Amino acid sequence: MTMTDKKFEKSLIAAGFGGQGLLVLGQLVAYSGMAEGRNVSWLPSYGPEMRGGTANCSVIVSDSEIGAPVVTEADAVIVMNQPSFTKFKDAVKPGGVLLYNSDLIKLGEVRADIKIIAISANTIAAEVGSDRVGNIVMLGALVKASGIVGDKSCEDVIKEHLGAKRPDLLPINLTAYEKGKALV
Repeated sequence: MTMTDKKFEKSLIAAGFGGQGLLVLGQLVAYSGMAEGRNVSWLPSYGPEMRGGTANCSVIVSDSEIGAPVVTEADAVIVMNQPSFTKFKDAVKPGGVLLYNSDLIKLGEVRADIKIIAISANTIAAEVGSDRVGNIVMLGALVKASGIVGDKSCEDVIKEHLGAKRPDLLPINLTAYEKGKALV
């Protein structure tokens, strides 16, 4: 690689309550990165509760080898609840993007060196027909706002992974993804 070659590497932290689908969101980003031929890491972290406890994950998508899967400063941070916002709002790199679930988070003080995008994930999920697709709304917004993975590869991964598990919910997931992109 020469000095003129641009190395692609983007990172994500996604956090919220267990059951909000943040680990699935991270997996979909990782699978999309793999579909694009990139190196990826996905590192989940969650509390001992099955649902309702804390859950977050870190994802790195890179053209180069990934030295460590730990992300302390991310290009993009998604937070779905107030405790996650409090914990991760400062983990966005300068110039990065913070996407937050405006249905559950009171923003408060904001940084001037990052892009902040409010997404009413719960409301949109309910509008498209399932309160369980707020994570997919956020995924659409993330892809559009950050470019961490390509739109086409992400849509294909949604069809492959979510469509295989619950084909009846695939139209709702794809609609949620499109609605998220449209908000950015």
